[in-house]
Amino acid sequence: MNTPAIEVSHLVKTFGATIAVNDASFAVPPGHVFGFVGPNGAGKTTTLRIMATLDEPDSGDVLLCGQSIHDDPREIRRRIGFMPDALPDIADITAHEYLDFFGRAYGLRGAALARRVSEVEDFTGLWTLREKTLAALSKGMKQRVCLARALIHDPAVLLLDEPAAGLDPRARAELKESVRQLAALGKTLLISSHILSELAEMCNGVIIMEQGRLLSQGTLEAVALETRPDAKVCEVSISVVGGRASPRAAAPEDVRPPPDDAALHALLGAIPAIRSFQKAAGGGGWDAVLQGGEAEAADVLKALVENGVRVTDFRLRKSTLEDVFMNVTKGGLN
Repeated sequence: MNTPAIEVSHLVKTFGATIAVNDASFAVPPGHVFGFVGPNGAGKTTTLRIMATLDEPDSGDVLLCGQSIHDDPREIRRRIGFMPDALPDIADITAHEYLDFFGRAYGLRGAALARRVSEVEDFTGLWTLREKTLAALSKGMKQRVCLARALIHDPAVLLLDEPAAGLDPRARAELKESVRQLAALGKTLLISSHILSELAEMCNGVIIMEQGRLLSQGTLEAVALETRPDAKVCEVSISVVGGRASPRAAAPEDVRPPPDDAALHALLGAIPAIRSFQKAAGGGGWDAVLQGGEAEAADVLKALVENGVRVTDFRLRKSTLEDVFMNVTKGGLN
């Protein structure tokens, strides 16, 4: 379990004068789902194609489940499932025939082949579409066929290149559920996508590339803190309707007026975890930037309550994948 499912080491790939992948190194632990993000031309698809043994690197290596792509490409193809960003339009072959063909290519025969094709058709929701030709399928249905083809030989590692591209909201939701189910089965997934908000919901790690170079890798939280120490923003809305809190039920004559802005300003300024704060737009509360995360946010809330402030709304906004992406990348083209 200590061996990464995917280990990329000093990978280099050039096309003429263009360096598509420039000394990239990263690793994905087994059973994890990592997002693979970067601007167009970052080198993501080239890296995925090298992993899938469709392209050869100029130098460097990729180990998949401990096996080098240079030593035995045929064995590598048995360990991985590669989902490209498009399915060919073939008018004379049905979805079922297409999956049957790839099952045979991986050595499945007879009852084992029929059972496996049926399993992936059920998993991807293709059972009712199995007799339609590939050319007659919608974009979403073609993506299902692509995923089914990648799963036909039950690989340990899945490489998905833009699997949500062109999908409608329902199809994207179904894709996310499929990814969750595959992760629950112990599969390792590396998913390239530009739909960052949905990618973040599926992944427990991220790899960011730009102009062929690796910029950052790790959990979203670790990358966020690495790139911007104040990435955690605690948005606090404070209301003191009815006065300050009291450990006992206060009699009407004991109710004191709510603390004014000056008192709240002084209180927020005295809390060590708060780096900066300001009155929220609309005047309904305060926005504060914390040095830290959830533990520090809990300390802030505790300090407010202990000082008699009746907090009606308290939210911690974690950095999103979009935030991290914008902080890390520069927008350069390769």
